[in-house]
Amino acid sequence: MIRQKIFNNTETAFRLKSDLEINRAILLFGVMGKPSLIKPGIALTKFSLKAKLPIQPLIKNTIFDQFCGGISMEDCKPIIREMHEVNLSSILDYSVEGKKSEKEFESAYEVKKKLINFAREESEIPFAIFKPTALGKFSIWHKVSSHVSLNAKEEKEWERVQARVEGLCEEASRLNVRLYADAEESWMQDAADELMVDMMRKYNKEEAIIFNTLQCYRWDRIDYLKELHSIAKKEGFKIGAKIVRGAYMEKENRRARKLGKQSPICETKEATDVNFNSVMAYCLDHLEEISVFIGTHNEISNYLALQIMEDRGISKDDPRVWFSQLYGMSDQISYNLANKKYNTAKLVPFGPVKDVVPYLLRRAEENSSVKGQTSRELNLLNNEKSRRKGLPSRHERLESESF
Repeated sequence: MIRQKIFNNTETAFRLKSDLEINRAILLFGVMGKPSLIKPGIALTKFSLKAKLPIQPLIKNTIFDQFCGGISMEDCKPIIREMHEVNLSSILDYSVEGKKSEKEFESAYEVKKKLINFAREESEIPFAIFKPTALGKFSIWHKVSSHVSLNAKEEKEWERVQARVEGLCEEASRLNVRLYADAEESWMQDAADELMVDMMRKYNKEEAIIFNTLQCYRWDRIDYLKELHSIAKKEGFKIGAKIVRGAYMEKENRRARKLGKQSPICETKEATDVNFNSVMAYCLDHLEEISVFIGTHNEISNYLALQIMEDRGISKDDPRVWFSQLYGMSDQISYNLANKKYNTAKLVPFGPVKDVVPYLLRRAEENSSVKGQTSRELNLLNNEKSRRKGLPSRHERLESESF
């Protein structure tokens, strides 16, 4: 039985953080724990950048350094090596969002290709990643998902998008580097799902090299997975499934209300948790055909995964099972799982400071809206600060007060 609450071990969780970094994280999560400060802060940041005010050094030394590994692949190497020394792998993510031109899509494609090669060279990097809308306009993904007829120009554009996706998957297969596609809004996702299943058919004959992401706040994902599993068994290919809860809930619900349609999102947080855990358990029950990448900051789901693995006799280092959290968040999960020898990786965003700002602002907004996330981070950080000073932690103080 998984009885020990391993995620309470702050000494292991923050072993690589200096006192200065602990204090910076406490400050940042304290701000993100106050939604009333986030919206005006985001607006002010956008205005300052548009007005070309000199705020980039401030961004770099605060939220950027908390959630990003550096401005380039080379810049990330010290962090990658440092984490690998404690058995924690890295996945580099070129987190530049909102590009719209063919030139920018081609540039992103070349960067992603370099990341696949970088992962091949660096044993500390077990996966490469790409975002579908980094390779083509959101509108073209939407139209294909909606089965809208494309004009001649759009047909050519869609062909280029497909060629970029296939180019990345072909390179990943050639170099034996696992590659996954991130998931985005539901109204563009059908096209991405269909394309990634085609890539699995082609490149996952022997093992899962190509992965697609399932956002489990969508109530249809367990049925989707079961149907895909049936197809994979029939056609003889392996499934690579990255599972997450999801990141566009407010946008999804708002759009559904506007269109007068049923929301694709589970009605409650509890329903989302049930759906995520069901998808996760299904994957772990079918490892012969499904490799699973468990991307969650939810401690209960992680404990459940550990329990299922123990009950099923699944080895901690089974290459078909990976755990992952974002760099700068949930270190109590990542470092403690890695310390227990589970396959664990941090998703490490990088890119020029100005170009990564949209990602950082989205991260701040998401953190402020996730119930309990920032307070849990703050409690653990403050406990570690107290531990280093030789003081009783908040948890220890509460326990002593109860007697």
